Amino acid sequence: MTRHARGWSCWTTSRPLGWCGFSLGVLPAQMLAQTRPCAKGALLFSGCVPTSEFGCPWPPGVPLQIHAMDADELPVADGDLDVARDLVETIESAELFLYPGNQHLFADNSLPDYDESAATLLKQHVLSFLDNIE
Repeated sequence: MTRHARGWSCWTTSRPLGWCGFSLGVLPAQMLAQTRPCAKGALLFSGCVPTSEFGCPWPPGVPLQIHAMDADELPVADGDLDVARDLVETIESAELFLYPGNQHLFADNSLPDYDESAATLLKQHVLSFLDNIE
C-alpha cells in the first residue's frame, strides 16, 4: 500500500485510532482526534490550539495529554501553554505535563534540543497513557 493510500485509509477508517503530533504536527493530530468519531486519544507535544479552532468541542471520553517544557519560547509566546491550561480545565480527560527547560523538541534524541531526563519522563507518561486506552 502506498503512503498516500495508507493516509487516505487512516482518514476514512471507522477503526478506533489515536493521534500524536509534535510542534506544528499538533494541528492535524488535534484536528483528527477532535473531529473523527473513531478517536481513541491524542498526544500533543510542544503545542496545542483551542478547540474552537476546529469548530466543535473536544469529544467526551477521548483522553488527551499535552507535553511541553515550561520555558519553551514557542508555546509560551504563541499562547499555547495558556491554551493547554484551559483545555485541562475544561476537558475532563485532559492532562498537562510541563518539564523544566526551554527546548522545543526535547524528546528527539537526534536534535541538539534533546533533554534525556525530560524525554525519559515523557516516555513514562506516554506509555501509561497508551496502557489506559481502551
